[in-house]
Amino acid sequence: MEYISRHMESRILELSKSYSAILLTGPRQAGKTTMLRSLAEKESIGRKYITLDDLTERDMAKNDPALFLQLHTPPILIDEVQYAPELFTYIKIHIDKQHNPGDFWLTGSQIFRLMRGVQESLAGRIALLHMSPLSQREIIGAPCIPFTTNLDRLLAQRDQIQPVSTPELFARLWKGSMPGLISGETPDRNIFYSSYLSTYVERDVRDLSGSIDALKFTRFVTAVAARCSQLLNYNALAEDADIDIQTAKVWVNILETLGIIFLLHPYSNNVLKRTIKTPKVYFYDTGLVCYLTRWSSPEVAESGAMNGALLENFTVSEIMKSYQNAGLEPYLYFYRDRDAKEIDVVLEGDGKLCPLEIKKTATPDKRLTRVFKVIDKSPLQLGTGAILCMADHFTAFDRDNVIVPIWMI
Repeated sequence: MEYISRHMESRILELSKSYSAILLTGPRQAGKTTMLRSLAEKESIGRKYITLDDLTERDMAKNDPALFLQLHTPPILIDEVQYAPELFTYIKIHIDKQHNPGDFWLTGSQIFRLMRGVQESLAGRIALLHMSPLSQREIIGAPCIPFTTNLDRLLAQRDQIQPVSTPELFARLWKGSMPGLISGETPDRNIFYSSYLSTYVERDVRDLSGSIDALKFTRFVTAVAARCSQLLNYNALAEDADIDIQTAKVWVNILETLGIIFLLHPYSNNVLKRTIKTPKVYFYDTGLVCYLTRWSSPEVAESGAMNGALLENFTVSEIMKSYQNAGLEPYLYFYRDRDAKEIDVVLEGDGKLCPLEIKKTATPDKRLTRVFKVIDKSPLQLGTGAILCMADHFTAFDRDNVIVPIWMI
């Protein structure tokens, strides 16, 4: 089985020189442990590996964290550290005494619950990174470049990536981006996703919320998948899964905590008063969406009723990953106001707002860029807009509006 090199490797090694602890969070099976163990093998310091999936180790970490750190002296890689938040205080004590960069590499598959424990005890002492499943650039071996609409940067990248046809892109989107599938470790996609849901997701959900009706939860995740790239509607989700709205809210929060979905919030400020408040929901892995919504092949997904939503989800998650893999915070929003004017994605950076529209066409019409003017009233400058589509090469309508093929992201 071939190891796929990850963009985040250089960032981890760089941060290890200045931070005593690095915490890498993200969904299970995204490749966190594989990457860190691969990096540890290349170090010459003999970093030990401990997983808190091991109940004996977990028990000791929870009940006698001081002894745990005596037995397992740094440099160390501790996997699934969310199971023993009691360790954080003792890690802090160790860091304050020793000040050794790179002593602790930690992973966790629960994002927010984990952060709370970390922020209380390790603020300022720990570097936090989030790892998603593989990005398309990682799969094809292209360099890590956070997505931007900057004309010069896009021109520099234009010939670095092989163009991809719409059927080829939907084949990638349908297959998904989990390392176990891409590396060929689990060749059967259906078996991979069904065991992923039953083994990891259900177990972690139980861990976070106590008893759970597995059947209703599966119906719920499927209902969320069927509404990817749409406004989050708790009423509709609750109805589909036959649960109450409060449970729907708790379960959305859990899917977010486990790094399976993320929410894109609407862009608003004091000037743009007519904007809506509801976020949109996306999955980090479109393969899981296709599995849950039962698209049996890439061809059916491409011609089916969800093709636009799937392509939008794929594009937005690739933009997200391009920032996370560089260890940067992505400032992504969408725009929708009460007059039904809408922009799929608004990328904020360097005092500018760059509007992005996602379309499954190879020949976009310039009229698509008209809506970009709605954010002109914002205190931030309107940056270069982009139509992200299935064009076979990078081009532009004019200086202010570019046409970017989705395979370039």
